[in-house]
Formats: sequence, C-alpha cells, structure tokens
Amino acid sequence: MPHPNYIKIEEELRNICSGISSPSATIEMVSDALRRLGGVYNCINEIISLHSNQAHGKKLEEEMERSLEVLDLCSAMQEMFTDLKMTIQELQMVLNREDHAVVQVKAQSYIRLVKKAKHHLKKASNKSTSDEDGRLVSLLTTARGITASVLKSALELLSKQISTCNPSKWSLISKSFQKAKVSCEEVQLQALELGIVGLESGAENLFRRLIQTRASLLNTLSS
Repeated sequence: MPHPNYIKIEEELRNICSGISSPSATIEMVSDALRRLGGVYNCINEIISLHSNQAHGKKLEEEMERSLEVLDLCSAMQEMFTDLKMTIQELQMVLNREDHAVVQVKAQSYIRLVKKAKHHLKKASNKSTSDEDGRLVSLLTTARGITASVLKSALELLSKQISTCNPSKWSLISKSFQKAKVSCEEVQLQALELGIVGLESGAENLFRRLIQTRASLLNTLSS
C-alpha cells in the first residue's frame, strides 16, 4: 500500500504549481510557495527513510545526482536575492539624494542581477519521468521541476517590479511633481525590499530541506 504522504505531496505540488501559474501571482505568493516546497521535501524525506534501495536503485542514484543541480540552483538564487536586497537598499539611499545618474546605475545593476539569475535557471535540468521510474523518483523529479518553476516565477515578478520605476524621465517633469514621484518610488522600493526578504527567507529554508533530502538519499543508497 502506498505511503499516505504520496497523496498529500502530489496534491500539494499541484496546488503550488497552480498558484504560481496564476496571472494574479505575487511575490508574496511565490515566497509562500518556496516555504510550502520546504514542507513538501520534509514529507519526501520521511518516505525516503522508509524506502529500500533494492527497488529502483539506479533511478534513485540518478536522482541523487540531479539533487545536486537543484541544490546549486537554490543556493545561487538565495545569493541573488541577497544581492538584489542590497541593491534595492542602495537604490533607496541614492533616490533620496535625487542623484539620477546613480539611480540609473543601481537600477541597471538590479536588472543585470535578474538577467544573470535567469541565465543560471535555464541550465537547470527538467527531465520527465515515466511510470516505470517508481513513485518516489517521480515525486522527486516533479518537486525538482516545480522548484525551478517557482524560482523562475520569482525572477519574472522581480523583473516586472523594477520596470515600474523609470527614473530616466524624472528630469523632464516639474520639481514639485518630481518630489511626489520620488516619494511614490520609495514606497514601491520598500515594498519590493520586503518581498525580496520573503523570497530570501523561503529560499534559505528550502535549501536546508534540499540538503536533508540529499543526505536521506545518500543514506538509503549506502544502506
């Protein structure tokens, strides 16, 4: 009889995928998806601890190797979120000084970081599975693919957020309106910073769970 967590995990993965695929998805929703993925991997770890290496041993070995890919990906995204947070903080400081040239430099730095992360994400493997692979391997592969999708959604939303700021045009408008614009941008940047903090926290938590999953796979394969 299948472990009861299989059904729970499969349903949760579908819900996570559905949530981030929605046109109304927000950074907060993606942060929540990262947190929920951490819970998914906790459940998967319970199943791995009860799994015998005699069944689908080779497939589990392959999945263990791919687990390193998603670990590296999550680590890179976590580092990128930290860099983005620092860039947003710097952007807020120069915004108060009304130094438009520096604001442009910081905004471009933010955009370059997001593009770099997107390039890293493209290299992530997204191999499909078949029924013959076994339910555990299928869960691991699906979870890995959805993890990449959640991180991709985060990057797309972060790109949209910074595009709402257009400091290059501020010099063309009146001084009084410019001050109001700066105040509005400050509020937007503060909200963006909070969103990135949530993503950073979610990625950090997920990274710890992924390390545990890899350790569980290693223990199972060496038993």
